[in-house]
Order: sequence, then structure tokens, then C-alpha cells
Amino acid sequence: MLEKNDRNMRLLIRDVDVPYMNALRRTITSAVPCMAVDEAVILENSSVMPDETIAHRLGLIPLKTDLESYTLPEECECKSEFGCNLCRVTLTLDVEAKEGTRPVYSGELVSENKDVSPVSDKIPIVKLAKEQRLRLEAYARLGRGKNHAKWQPVSMCAYKYYPKIEISSKNCDACGKCVEICPKKVLATKDKKIEIVNLMSCTLCQDCVKTCPKEKSAIKVGWEENTFIFSLESTGALPPERIMAEAVRILEKDLKEFESQIKVRKSEES
Repeated sequence: MLEKNDRNMRLLIRDVDVPYMNALRRTITSAVPCMAVDEAVILENSSVMPDETIAHRLGLIPLKTDLESYTLPEECECKSEFGCNLCRVTLTLDVEAKEGTRPVYSGELVSENKDVSPVSDKIPIVKLAKEQRLRLEAYARLGRGKNHAKWQPVSMCAYKYYPKIEISSKNCDACGKCVEICPKKVLATKDKKIEIVNLMSCTLCQDCVKTCPKEKSAIKVGWEENTFIFSLESTGALPPERIMAEAVRILEKDLKEFESQIKVRKSEES
């Protein structure tokens, strides 16, 4: 663990290859479930915003997710298109602009379960003029990012090779040109030597190598094989460590299923 807070997490992952890292990234964005508004019933809307636009905005509001208490609609025992209290959460909104123009924010949505509520109270939904009213019921369900982007639990998920920088003490005269050109301030001049001060920020752009005035560059930039820096930013629907744990569990399950299918296919061919 290199860095972690309520929304962000950065990991150093060793002894895996690029296909595994990409599979992990794709699993996070497409298979880890989270809550989002899937259906909205507009009971009254006298604003200038069409019902469809309001429903679309509601769907893109990140909701805190309780994976223990709810199940995916396709896996729920109720088998109903309307859902039940095990696969659906109802949120209501009833707002009227009585004195003048006023914005309507996500924090005004009232959820039947406080554990499933908007991540932020300050996401604007619509602006009402005087005497305009918006009254609706929204139904949130678990879903996966492969079906719609609103069910992606992350706003950013990426990985890069772990950088490896070598500076030749014999060939380097500490002219400082590589320090000046580096956009990420990875290098610094100390005691008439070039030192690496911020290795993790290196983007492998090779600018420092190209700017070295020596006939044979005194600096070499590469990466460590099978070692990666993985960065993840949660929307707030789930904690970043829970997203990673769910992704690893789902990926392991998929790989085992794939392996069993290969074995069955081989046995059939033989």
C-alpha cells in the first residue's frame, strides 16, 4: 500500500503480468456492483427540465452502497420486475420553490435506507423558479458497469509500470539539464550529483535521456518487469479497499470457471 484515503488508493503490485493487471482493471470498471437509480417515476414536474433529463441526472448521482443487505435484481428470490426490499431502495423527492428561484440538490433526496443515500449532498439536479414544483420517486438497484456507466464504482482506475532509473556516476557530470526538463521533478541536484528524489512520479517519457548532452547518455530510464503501480479512485459508492477486494474475488471466480470450461472442452475432444 503506497497511499490510501477515503476515496483514493495506490498499490505496488509485484509478480503479475500485463494481462492480469488489465483483467483486474476491467473487472473493477465492469463487474464490481454498486447502487444507482435505475428507474424514476415523475409525479409532478413544473420545471423547465424534461422528465427524461431529470431521470438521467438522478441515475448519475453516486449512491453509498451496502453490498451485504442487497442483491442483484437478476439474483434476487423475488424474481419481480418491480423488485423488493432485498434488491431495491426507494428515494423520494418533494420540493417546491415558494419564495423565488432555488436549486434542488441531491441532499434533498430522502432514502428509505440511510445506508443507501447520495455520496454528496451538493450535486445539483434542477433549478426551480417561483411556484414550480418537483415531486418524484426514484428506485435504486445494484448493477454492474458493463450494463451502464452509472454502475461503475470508480471514477478513475489505471496502472503503469514501476519505473527504474539508472544514473552513471562515471559518465554524468551533473550538468542539471535532465533535472530542468523533467516535468514531474523526479530528479534533483545534490552535492554536485544527480539524485532520484521522486521515482514514483516518473512517467517513462524519456525526456531526461534525450536531453543529456553526453554522446552516450548518462541516464537510463526503464521499468521493472512484472511490477506495477495501480491507482484507483472511488466515486464514494464503496471504499477503495472494498472495490479492490470484490474485484479480486470476482476475477478469481471467473478464472476458475474459465479453467473448468477448458478442461471440459479438452475432455470432450479427447
